[in-house]
Amino acid sequence: MKQSVGIGEYRVVKSPAVLVSLGLGSCVGVALYDPERKIGGLAHIMLPSSNGAGKITNPGKYADRAIRLMLEEMLSYGASRSRIVAKIAGGATMFKNCKNSIGERNVESVREILKKEGIKIVGEDTGKNYGRSIEFDVETGLLHVRSFKYGKTVL
Repeated sequence: MKQSVGIGEYRVVKSPAVLVSLGLGSCVGVALYDPERKIGGLAHIMLPSSNGAGKITNPGKYADRAIRLMLEEMLSYGASRSRIVAKIAGGATMFKNCKNSIGERNVESVREILKKEGIKIVGEDTGKNYGRSIEFDVETGLLHVRSFKYGKTVL
């Protein structure tokens, strides 16, 4: 069963399920997975940090909040932190001549948070100058990345 994860949202599920997020430009899709228990989560992150955001009504749009909330929920479902791995996609620089783009900052923030949480990145399709859509199969752990420009990649 496919479930949609919209911009600024995250979802945690047990297999069988496929999590889908469309239209990653500068946003980053973060898939977390416990391969033994087949528990996974997917976030469609818009911004690198919730610092200075004021009252937060949508924690899923911030890398620091979404990743930690997904981890907590996965652990409550029975996942083991020591088995959880990550795959990430997106973080494009969508405009020419844009230095230190929001996409680059999103990818950098996601990497830092995952490292701090002790989660290894085992697959990545980030950066460049094109958008992507992703499907995360929680049964297999495969992240299917599609782009108009380059077709399909499987992480």
